[in-house]
Amino acid sequence: MRILVSWLRGFADVPDSPEDLARAMSVRGFAVERIEPLAAGDAVLDFEITANRPDCMSVMGMAREVATAYGLPLRTVGRPAAAPAQDRPAGIDIVVENPDLCPRYAAAVADVNVGPSPDWMQARLQAAGVRPVSNIVDVTNYVLLELGHPMHAFDLTRLAGAQIRVRTARPGETLRTLDGQARELSRDMLVIADAERAIAVAGVMGGADSQVTSGTTAIVIESAYFNPLSVRRASKALGLRTEASVRFERGADPDLPVAAMARAAALIEAIGAGRMRGAILDHYQKRIEPRLLRLRRAKIAEVLGTAIPDADVRRILAGLGFTLRDAVDGWDVDVPTRRVDTTRDVDVIEEVARHYGFDRLPVTFPPLTAAPRPLDPRIGRTRQLRASLTAAGFSEAMTFGFVAKAAAAPFAAEGDIVPIANPLSENFAVLRPSALPGLVDAVAHNRRRERRDVRLFEIGARFSRASGERQALACAWTGLAASEHVSGSGRDVDFFDMKAVVERVCEVAGVAIETTPHQAGWLVPGRSAAANANGTLIGILGQLTRDVAHAHGLPADPVYVADIDLDALEQVGAGRQVRIEPLPRYPSVTRDISVLLDDTLAAADVRRTVRDAAPPTLVRMVEFDRYQGKGIPDTKVSLS
Repeated sequence: MRILVSWLRGFADVPDSPEDLARAMSVRGFAVERIEPLAAGDAVLDFEITANRPDCMSVMGMAREVATAYGLPLRTVGRPAAAPAQDRPAGIDIVVENPDLCPRYAAAVADVNVGPSPDWMQARLQAAGVRPVSNIVDVTNYVLLELGHPMHAFDLTRLAGAQIRVRTARPGETLRTLDGQARELSRDMLVIADAERAIAVAGVMGGADSQVTSGTTAIVIESAYFNPLSVRRASKALGLRTEASVRFERGADPDLPVAAMARAAALIEAIGAGRMRGAILDHYQKRIEPRLLRLRRAKIAEVLGTAIPDADVRRILAGLGFTLRDAVDGWDVDVPTRRVDTTRDVDVIEEVARHYGFDRLPVTFPPLTAAPRPLDPRIGRTRQLRASLTAAGFSEAMTFGFVAKAAAAPFAAEGDIVPIANPLSENFAVLRPSALPGLVDAVAHNRRRERRDVRLFEIGARFSRASGERQALACAWTGLAASEHVSGSGRDVDFFDMKAVVERVCEVAGVAIETTPHQAGWLVPGRSAAANANGTLIGILGQLTRDVAHAHGLPADPVYVADIDLDALEQVGAGRQVRIEPLPRYPSVTRDISVLLDDTLAAADVRRTVRDAAPPTLVRMVEFDRYQGKGIPDTKVSLS
């Protein structure tokens, strides 16, 4: 928000030094991005206004903050008493069909002489970054910058039926906006229309067919309050972001339309651009009342760590436009309708702290009134998994929860994918059914940067229509299984390396798993498996198919992946007990056993058979050799 210092001085006696003013505002939450010196000691301050403070997107709004910061009186400019409301301004009918989307609509008619605006007005507009157009358009822009309320002027003679209707767009209705583009309107968009057609998108931009030109002799000025959500939806759908839409979608002041209209009328007459015809119409069906909050002295001291003198509380809040009434334990506070950011008592306390000075608050620890709640056990589990996978050489990735439908398709059935109602783009059209699409993209990103050996994991949510949202772990590994060493070249990662990672993850959770053959469309047949525990599917692992890898831009090197359901893993391991036992008194004894087996028998079945028959002294079992060849029948294998 670019503001001329001399313009601020019209509202409050601000300091002569722009640098001092910038520092004072910076410590109160308004960073100054740039100070642009001008002639005669003037300057332009470029304030960074956060999205929750639309009330400060004006000279008046910032002047209120400056006046409060320096303890100065605020001079209100351009708020004369409005003329009595009437049913219709001279020469125009006003009908508001959607009071929910337009709670307040003010309008007035003026006879005008369109021409250039005065030099002083043009200079102020240009300093604020606004291009002068004509005296009428410049007045509406001037009031926008000064008071923060958007306005618009229509050519009265170009309105069909001398009528303005505030309604939603009709099916198939179009409008050529002021930027010259024809735009198709949807039925949920609020528009300003005459008796026949739309002439403006409410709160966003006016239409070219009703704009004020050099030949205009009579105008209708509108000054309204529109529903912020309605303006935001229309602005986003049309791809139009204007000075008006930025203010309306964040929350304009419903108390300001008539005052802004009165200021515009006074300026039009003062610069000789025209004269008002009749009174101002104020159509205010859905009245918006100020919010009432209770501010307690004890709560101020509790939040800020110190008591703030009553005189300072009254001075600060009164300067910012809050109305205070004494209560037993503090004050009842009427919040100005322009303060959309103030909804709770702590928001009011923040206002007190900002202008009292954060540097004046003592450094104290907040009081502990109760023991902290225990952490969710899943937090500890996640920390253990991160530590274990990082120790195994993996790096953690964080990818988007939204993916393209084509990227999600291999990992879920068509009817199980959850679409987004209003996606940002086709690349973010559905919720991810697995973290693998984004993780594989991350692998491809690293491979394109000449990193052949990539190990990544991600812990996050995945979504499906059948099971809803579940926590999952995804792993991806390509390149070497172990780093190259002088003792020999490294070998490429294979299925059993990824299987060992999955086993390690389940071991951290205290769950023993068995792997069985499994076929998924996105895994290579014969190089994929399912991890099960107590009859529950924990996860799927294997080599990514060439088609899926190619779709993500990966080269021909094999990529091994795993997708583990952490909620299922947690459920299976929920009943386990952690036991602490003393170290054994005697050294361990290792025995090598070789058995002749059918070559179709899975190693997991062998382990299960041995464990079921072994005494408790058996603590570990590892297969270290598998032999087929001379001396072994064709259908047999020697397993050691």
